[in-house]
Amino acid sequence: MKRLYQVSQVAELAGVSVRTLHHYDAIGLLAPSARSPAGYRLYDDDDLLRLQQVVIGRELGLSLEDIRRSLDDPGFDRRAQLRTRVHRTTAMVDAIDRALALVQETDPMNIDMKQLFDGFDPEQHEDEARERWGGTDAYAASKRRTRSYSRADWERLHAEQAAVYADAAAALAAGTAADADAAMAIAERHRLSIDRWFYPCSHAMHRGLADMYEADERFAANIDKHGAGLTAYLAAAIRANAAKAQGTG
Repeated sequence: MKRLYQVSQVAELAGVSVRTLHHYDAIGLLAPSARSPAGYRLYDDDDLLRLQQVVIGRELGLSLEDIRRSLDDPGFDRRAQLRTRVHRTTAMVDAIDRALALVQETDPMNIDMKQLFDGFDPEQHEDEARERWGGTDAYAASKRRTRSYSRADWERLHAEQAAVYADAAAALAAGTAADADAAMAIAERHRLSIDRWFYPCSHAMHRGLADMYEADERFAANIDKHGAGLTAYLAAAIRANAAKAQGTG
């Protein structure tokens, strides 16, 4: 008889969120093998093995579609994908070593600056973004706007976003409730930053982004760099701000 695990147990075992497991189920990447009489998701050992492969794929930077193909398509060359990722990671490590050498180098002319960026692909998630949102007005607007951004534009954008995350982390550390006016004001700044730099971002769309931040470990990892637990806090503030703006709070 196979062992069965509830979704909370799987989340704890794998180190992923329950919301992430719900998302994987919704997109057909990892469906539970059974349901309890009350309708709750139940996973067996085979499901955990599949989840392990999903987690490995995410650690390697594969898109969800590439992971699905690697698991479900007999013709998918997983080894080739892994070799590509290994080569890119090795190149990135070498680039970091060159950066360290540059810091210590008395004559910077000895360093080929182009090599500092070997292995880094700023558009590594482009295919996944196109797959998710390619047919939307938001995707088109974002591509149109960012295409013309200068280095100074990107620096201003990153500084603005870093300030939002820093203020959100400070509010979290201070014990400010996510639905307090101060926290919702930070969430509104976050929404307006997206609206200004990327695409028109309504409160409803912003709420959808909050769901995605919590469901996708990559977003959560980037946000949580600014403070432990910041993803969940910011997502809650975004939802509270959206509810207030739409008159449902």
